[in-house]
Amino acid sequence: MQFRDREQAGRELGEHLRVLQEKGTLPDPVVLALPRGGVAVAREVARALEAPLDVLVVRKIGAPFQEEFGIGAIAGDDPPLFDKRSLDQLGLTESDLADVVERERNELRRREERYRQGRPAPPLRGRTVILVDDGLATGSTARAALRAVRRQAPERVILAVPVGSPRGADLMREEADDVVCLYRPSAFMAVGEWYQDFEQLTDDDVLEALHGGR
Repeated sequence: MQFRDREQAGRELGEHLRVLQEKGTLPDPVVLALPRGGVAVAREVARALEAPLDVLVVRKIGAPFQEEFGIGAIAGDDPPLFDKRSLDQLGLTESDLADVVERERNELRRREERYRQGRPAPPLRGRTVILVDDGLATGSTARAALRAVRRQAPERVILAVPVGSPRGADLMREEADDVVCLYRPSAFMAVGEWYQDFEQLTDDDVLEALHGGR
């Protein structure tokens, strides 16, 4: 099974969530995308639910000399959230990663400023927050995002992805009130293998989705 692209995945995910909405389980929803890839999926979800769309910028903390290997993540002004097991396996301490965290924090703030264009973040207290990404692998960025959302006192927090690893989805149930994952392939290596078109999105793509190109 493969999605044609993120837009198709978002439409399928949105239809599934719309059924839940019609049952009354998603009152006062707001859709938050994890940029960049999650924005194209979340836009379709927001359309299906007729809900506002915004972003929650999260940055992965990669291992030194192997940046693609995520060993933690940061969201907003929250302290970094590290995978203690990965740190131990690599023989690293949190202080060893101070420079990496500072660099990712600066990039996080740059993206927030560009994506928001002066708009404040939406209030989440008492609302149903649907956090959307294009897929779920280890869950390090999703965990940081969910904890950042939870601190803002929403009524419910739902993580919604088109595809994810079974282990990642199960782990996120400890953080979210519900995890909606359409497909959980047992042989899961990377999110991109489940999309025919997995072209990387740009900041301009995010702005188009959020502001209609403004």
